[in-house]
Amino acid sequence: MNIAVIDRLLILFFQELQNYFALAGRSFVRMFSRPFYYREFAIQFDKLGFSSLFICILTGLFTGMVMALQALIQLKPFAATSYVGGMVAATMIKELGPVLASLMVAGRVGSAITAELGTMVVTEQVDAMRVEGTDIIKRLVAPRLKAMLLAMPLLTVVTDATSLLGGYVMSAGYGINPTMYVSGLPQFMVFQDLIEGLAKPAFFGLIVAMTGCYAGLNTRRGAEGVGAASKQAVVLSSVTILVSDFFISKIFVAFR
Repeated sequence: MNIAVIDRLLILFFQELQNYFALAGRSFVRMFSRPFYYREFAIQFDKLGFSSLFICILTGLFTGMVMALQALIQLKPFAATSYVGGMVAATMIKELGPVLASLMVAGRVGSAITAELGTMVVTEQVDAMRVEGTDIIKRLVAPRLKAMLLAMPLLTVVTDATSLLGGYVMSAGYGINPTMYVSGLPQFMVFQDLIEGLAKPAFFGLIVAMTGCYAGLNTRRGAEGVGAASKQAVVLSSVTILVSDFFISKIFVAFR
């Protein structure tokens, strides 16, 4: 690979990155201007939020159970099993809850957004909207972005609560009563952890929505392009979530 090829790849990468942030910036501006398309927002909130409840509950339940099981095994030799609730809460609320919920939603919702918008592009529905004078970003992107910004923190709260329930179900078999389980929570958690647990999924929801919309609106080559764009959106969303999680955690640690 010579210098010219690397140069073209870098130019293409930064051009795509610039277009991505330009779309995100225009979407943010149009979120707060009329018309607001309340009906479209409600439809997208139902499709992106409520429809993802089951997979988030399932993920939280079994993740909490396995976290509690591993913690109990490690704490039992030290007679410190009463701390299992705090360990599960600290791990799930700050890290695993937001990340796992966002990854599940990215796989389910990110691909759906891309496929829906990509199909509209290749069937020229988007071009027809533009001819009619419709603002594509306000009509198609802004409602999905608002729905994800609201739905993702709520889904994460459900995931966290379910994981704590799953952790207690597993702990009950080791003689941990509810009072003992709950009393360990404030020993491992502070208020800033709750803020972090809500800030992360909001940012991850932004990533999922914008990546899905950007990939969908830039779909080419018919049905084959829709499949390729959906796969690309899921991969990029998942990788970006994992990378950004590290930097967000570093920011919150710096302000402790």
